[in-house]
Order: sequence, then structure tokens, then C-alpha cells
Amino acid sequence: MDSEIRLAIAKLARRMRQERGASDLGPSQFGVLMSLRIAGPQTLGELSAQERVTAPSMNRTVNLLEASGLLSRTASPDDGRKVIIELTDAGRAVLEDTRRRRDAWFGERVAMLSDDERAALEAATPVLRKLAEL
Repeated sequence: MDSEIRLAIAKLARRMRQERGASDLGPSQFGVLMSLRIAGPQTLGELSAQERVTAPSMNRTVNLLEASGLLSRTASPDDGRKVIIELTDAGRAVLEDTRRRRDAWFGERVAMLSDDERAALEAATPVLRKLAEL
């Protein structure tokens, strides 16, 4: 049973990740935008640690996102050697578009379920949230 639940959740998550704005963004690029939305402006080192990649790899990703106008770099007011990376309005718009697309995709599928299936899904939500946060 554990395996079946895990596989179903993985398949659902994979399918939902396909619904995103700016579909030319790769998963790692999208992950950086999400990290900035959740945690706010960060240094390259902080982003690298959060995304579990090397600084040179993160620098390449940030360069691509900056060239696309989705994030910006500014000098840190506290330490001139550091650069702060933050979302631009265009980056926030991509994330908002993605949220709308995912909500719509998921809502359409939930609407196809029976009342009992929707109730079961609603009852499982706290358990799934708990698993995600452990």
C-alpha cells in the first residue's frame, strides 16, 4: 500500500508540475523563482544552499533568469561584496500564472470526482500535509 500511495502522489506531482507559466523554464529555474517567492531576496550562496547545488551552477541559473527579466541583482546594503537576488514583477507574474494554471488543472480534475471521492480527498488532506512536513 505504501508503494501505491507514493507512486500515485509522485505521478500527481509530476503532472501538476507540467502546468506552469513560462513553459520554457526548467524545473531548477522554476525552483529558484519559488525559493525567492517563499524566502524573499537572497544571496547566491543562500540560494545555492537552499536548492542544494553548487555556487557556479546556481550562478548559471541566475544568469539565465536575470537575462529573461525574471529576477534582478543588487548590491547588498550591508556588505558591498555581496549581491542580493530578488524576483522582478515579471518573475512574480510567472509564478502567479503558474498558480492559476495548476489550480485550474487540479480543480477540473477534482470536479470530475464523485462526492464520496471528494470527501475522501478532503479527509486525506491533513495526513498528506503532515507527511510533507515531516
